[in-house]
Amino acid sequence: MKSLRKYIDKKKPLFQSGGKFAKLGSTFGAIETFLFTPNHTSKSGVHIHDAIDLKRTMTVVILALVPSILFGSWNIGYQHGLAYGIERGIVENFIFGFLKLLPIIVVSYGVGLGIEFIAAQIRGHEVNEGFLVTGILIPLILPVNIPLWMVALAVAFAVIFGKEIFGGTGYNIMNVALIARAFLFFAYPSRMSGDAVWVYDLPNKVPVDGFTGATPLAQAAQGAASKMASVHDMFLGFIPGSIGETSTLAILIGAAILIFTGIGSWKIMLSVVMGTLAIGFLCNLFPLNDYMAVPAYYHLVMGGFAFGTVFMATDPVTASHTEKGKWIYGFMIGALVVMIRIFNPAYPEGMMLAILLMNVWAPLIDYFVVESHIKRRMKRANLKANT
Repeated sequence: MKSLRKYIDKKKPLFQSGGKFAKLGSTFGAIETFLFTPNHTSKSGVHIHDAIDLKRTMTVVILALVPSILFGSWNIGYQHGLAYGIERGIVENFIFGFLKLLPIIVVSYGVGLGIEFIAAQIRGHEVNEGFLVTGILIPLILPVNIPLWMVALAVAFAVIFGKEIFGGTGYNIMNVALIARAFLFFAYPSRMSGDAVWVYDLPNKVPVDGFTGATPLAQAAQGAASKMASVHDMFLGFIPGSIGETSTLAILIGAAILIFTGIGSWKIMLSVVMGTLAIGFLCNLFPLNDYMAVPAYYHLVMGGFAFGTVFMATDPVTASHTEKGKWIYGFMIGALVVMIRIFNPAYPEGMMLAILLMNVWAPLIDYFVVESHIKRRMKRANLKANT
């Protein structure tokens, strides 16, 4: 590594101001930052300095995503085997699934990073590492049968209109990965819903008798709650669904990593669960339809709830930043998830929309929290002044 460091330092002047390749300075800087920790720190506007930086944060999040990636790859092969009566071992299922997931990841990173590099060159800014996480999140929240050209289109839309148009990493008002999913859901709904999209190659072949690609959410929305998979299977992830969202257990391992390292907010995660259970139990008391009668805790292991709670709701850019605001923000996401699932039968998965809606409201929540603190302190100051 020392020889590589020396080589980069030798070539660095060529990419700096006045150098032969100065216009490619952003690209060179991105490669250097990817290989080594930056050798400069912020000089103003920062009150606290520590050892964590954006690259380390992104690295920890990717590490937390590894269990979901591994299980999602295996589940692709497992669900395909169930559909067509093919028996495979654990390794065979994983290899089969990973080879289906890999092209989606490559397209996501290729398109997203390409746009990031172009935008950095145009602005003359450094390339930020934010898309390192977004690039892997997008494939994990998509069905395995999604065409690659749709992935490319969704990533381009999300990066350009969801982030770069606002100024790049740290300035986006909504989660970029969820914008990509929302774009696909509303632009190509037949590719994002229905029983045929969750199991690889299901639209092109006839499955074995009795097999269905319906997810538990779809069964609940159709009034077939009695046919839903068991809580055990939903928790472990032996069900059809988006690539990285099926196993609550794998996601909880990632949650533990994020909480232990301080990257993810446990307050947001817990408050999302509290909001979901509160509205879910309320619906159980007054079950006006079959979906309202589904036990409240089922919502915690159905659809993209766990994945959204751990990796999307806690996005440090788009979530609330005040301590009290985090509780309100998370609780409202949990409450909205249940209400969207129950009262909108055409859209049984409510996590995406709930998070995007609360992304928009997060700044306002923080504003009122800060204003309430200011008013309380003003009252204390006035009381002391009058005594």
